[in-house]
Amino acid sequence: MTVRAAAAGRPSSSLAARAVMAAVTCCWLAALVVPPVLLLRTRGEWMRQLDRPEQQGHWDEFRRDMALQTGRDGPVQRKVPRSAEPPARVWLRDHAALAVTAWLLFVGVLGGFLCLLVAGVLCGGGRPSFAQDESRGHRDQHEQNQRDAQNTKQ
Repeated sequence: MTVRAAAAGRPSSSLAARAVMAAVTCCWLAALVVPPVLLLRTRGEWMRQLDRPEQQGHWDEFRRDMALQTGRDGPVQRKVPRSAEPPARVWLRDHAALAVTAWLLFVGVLGGFLCLLVAGVLCGGGRPSFAQDESRGHRDQHEQNQRDAQNTKQ
């Protein structure tokens, strides 16, 4: 029996396995695309909220509290944040493109690798198992022994 014939009879190459692979691939693509799209669509609204004077007032008040706590003895030494702007505003303004790029890179590579692993498990890669390799090796050895016996007779 050939490897392809053996693989064709396996249940892993069924329609259900292909459906699972399609579902896994769709989930990977959704995880790859949806978060960056949501970030970029909501970024403008978040920036408008962070530009309001009361948000800046909260940040300035937090910095003043940290300045008051810097000289105290206690279990935690406080440091005054250097930025005059809230970190969320700086991140959304300056680093959103970097975050999207990092997301696409890491989720793309790791998710793609996971899809390949799932595909390998479901489809078996079309390669025979170790047991098939071993039985083929014994058969090949037996055939070689017969050829050697015929060659010595000649």
